[in-house]
Amino acid sequence: MKVPSLPVEGSRGGLCRQFIAVLLGILVAGCAGGEKVQQGTIGYVEGFPGGVAADEPRAALIGRDILTAGGTAADAAVAVYFALSVTMPSSASLGGGGVCLVRDDVGKTVRTLDFLARAPEGTTAGAERPSAIPGNPRGFYALYSRYGRMRWEQLLGPAENLARFGTPVSRAFAHDLAAAGDGLLSNPETARIFGASGGSRVLREGETLTQVELASVIGQLRRAGPGDFYAGGMTRRFVDAVRNVGGTLGVDDMRNYRPEWRDAIEVSVGNNTAHFTAPPGAAGGVAAEMAAMLIRDESAQDADEAQRLHLLAETAMRAFADRGTWLRPDGGSSVAPGDLVSDARIGRLMTGYGAARHTPARDLSPAPVERPENPAGTSFVVIDPYGAAVACSLTANGLFGTGRLATGTGVLLAARPGPAGHGPTSLGAMMVSNEFTNNLIFTATASGGAAAPTAMANVAARALLGGETLDQAMRAKRVHHGGFPDITFVESGMDAALKQSLSSRGHTVSETAALGRVNAAFCSGGLPNDPKSCSISADIPPRGYGLATSAD
Repeated sequence: MKVPSLPVEGSRGGLCRQFIAVLLGILVAGCAGGEKVQQGTIGYVEGFPGGVAADEPRAALIGRDILTAGGTAADAAVAVYFALSVTMPSSASLGGGGVCLVRDDVGKTVRTLDFLARAPEGTTAGAERPSAIPGNPRGFYALYSRYGRMRWEQLLGPAENLARFGTPVSRAFAHDLAAAGDGLLSNPETARIFGASGGSRVLREGETLTQVELASVIGQLRRAGPGDFYAGGMTRRFVDAVRNVGGTLGVDDMRNYRPEWRDAIEVSVGNNTAHFTAPPGAAGGVAAEMAAMLIRDESAQDADEAQRLHLLAETAMRAFADRGTWLRPDGGSSVAPGDLVSDARIGRLMTGYGAARHTPARDLSPAPVERPENPAGTSFVVIDPYGAAVACSLTANGLFGTGRLATGTGVLLAARPGPAGHGPTSLGAMMVSNEFTNNLIFTATASGGAAAPTAMANVAARALLGGETLDQAMRAKRVHHGGFPDITFVESGMDAALKQSLSSRGHTVSETAALGRVNAAFCSGGLPNDPKSCSISADIPPRGYGLATSAD
């Protein structure tokens, strides 16, 4: 199958931008008279090209290159993802899935794209490690087909080269390798790829990771598109490879898999609108409820530092308690996504809510309950100069998924999702935009288990309500309350007076090294209106080891 070089579905926005870009290129070339860098070549875009923030630096740099070559946010997101499948396969494997929040600058819409790694119809008899249906290849093609402009082959080429010729292990991936350690070394195939010194230890930062079998799969996806993977010549071979290592998958599972576009959850923020990923991907719903409570509480607008931390903890506790009433085992919601932030629901959640004291979790109705969380995930955000944006959160339903590679493919298999800490509960993203002026203001996504939505809300509240710069908002110490147990967690190094203030308000305070891992972009003057007002940021150690980059 020949992959089209232009979008093939819902392509009005992509074609419109392409026409404008080509017309401008002709005009500039005609006026300048000299040679001009061709579209699709790094350096084509003059001025602000947009930006990328990701948990893994090499993937962020590849996304930046696509933006400077004239790619859209969707183009760059595709390139970032496939690079992550090579450089961060612990959470971004081709076998995994995720959710994205996507802003169309032409249609002025923000929608959720769900391509989670879902459970197969049945469990293969004798399966040792039940696995999921891969969602990422078809998910990112769905994004590309609607909003992409560059050639699909060009977007996957860098990832294929990284896998085939090798790439140094980043500090971010080395951290995951060290955490998985013996689990990877116990299997000959994962030890061969991720091990060193004869399989006695895992690869370390700076050592070369080579994945030739994975390069072949990415190469086939590059040449033939995901159709061959899901319903073509590759399908039976991949299914057999999965079953060969104790996984669960059927040919019909692959053929019937479809990404789903959904409306985003919306919360009014003054003249702007905040959009959140709709479940599945429960973190979007939690963050949306937190935002709705903070907006409704007028004291949050002018809160000092101590007050802000208290309000963030109180809204998080209530949102997590409410999550227990709507969260289904598959990560979806038993309540219509828009109803999660209805006036009536938010009013009920704020019963007993006060600016002065912490409400004991046991006094909430219903009271929060314990639920295992999947802490493994990764995320990234991309913005382009037109004001389009993509914010994605990915997981293999556990660190390194099932811990097994489908034989001969180099693809790490995602674990079968379920309520026991294997699923999409920690996935989510948000955007704030002004549809009247058609400007993007803010976007963020996060990973890190239960703390992901509260970490994202911490940063957004400081930037949008507290008047802080993005750098200030990202560096500030965070607070988290997950409902159960009734403990308010703060990051190590928080000012003693702030911790004492929380304690005096009735919080049981406990320190932890890091809360969540955020990637964000903030354009205080709006994008595309004021690109000079834009900043983009990835979390710093000990939270993460990623990179935020723009060529301007």
